[in-house]
Amino acid sequence: MGILLALIPAVAWGSLVFVSVKLGGNAYSQTVGITVGSLLFAIGVFFIKSPELTLFVWGIGFISGVFWAVGQVNQLASVKFIGVSKTVPISTGMQLIGTTLFGVLVFKEWKTTETILLGSGAVLALIIGVVLTSFTQKSEGDEDSQLKKGLLTLLLSSCGYIAYVVILRWFNIDGWEAILPQAIGMFIGAVVITFRHKPFNKYTVRNILTGLMWASGNLGLLLALPRIGVATSFSLSQTGIVISTLGGLFFLGEKKSKKQILLVIAGCVLIIIGGVLLGFTKD
Repeated sequence: MGILLALIPAVAWGSLVFVSVKLGGNAYSQTVGITVGSLLFAIGVFFIKSPELTLFVWGIGFISGVFWAVGQVNQLASVKFIGVSKTVPISTGMQLIGTTLFGVLVFKEWKTTETILLGSGAVLALIIGVVLTSFTQKSEGDEDSQLKKGLLTLLLSSCGYIAYVVILRWFNIDGWEAILPQAIGMFIGAVVITFRHKPFNKYTVRNILTGLMWASGNLGLLLALPRIGVATSFSLSQTGIVISTLGGLFFLGEKKSKKQILLVIAGCVLIIIGGVLLGFTKD
């Protein structure tokens, strides 16, 4: 059951950046729109499930949502530097490596020699995949400079995303309890971060759809965390990157040489393989 729950965000999140870019707007209006959709979803779920929320749960859930806002704003901002087809796989690889390290070193989720070897091979595949997807030809003007800006932005984004997942696991907050406080933290965090950029416009309204998509995936992940652990659940949740990556290459018309396209696709395959292998490390 935990594996199936972790695959819900694989589909929902795998298409999120691609859909958000198609709907239009900048990183700020897109992020706020996503949080509005997520908040509406969370309110609906809260009235259906009605979990008892303590002040502690409210606080941790809220902080988790703020970390997510940091991650999402910077992920969408990196698209203008390196495009969807690079942003998604590199971001995914960074997040997988970070959450896996936490799962293994902090939560002790790899307990046998077999899982350690399998997991180490998976992390190696992830690293190679990230390197391949970030390949840039030297002849392409200022693309190296753009890549550096994109990678720095994604590093900050990944720190936010990793913290948003790990903090709930650290304090053993149940997914049903976390969803509303987290959504409120996401919305307030996004508004504070983006306020000076005037994010409220028609694109904010459009991106409520992506917020509903994100929220459905988030619920699947939150419910999977206590069942199969951070390393496995988050890894499986990220295997839908092929949707956004191929969408960026073939539907958004991002310009790439044949060599770059092949390397990006190869990198995506390795990241997916790494994610799946991490899934098998669960006892």
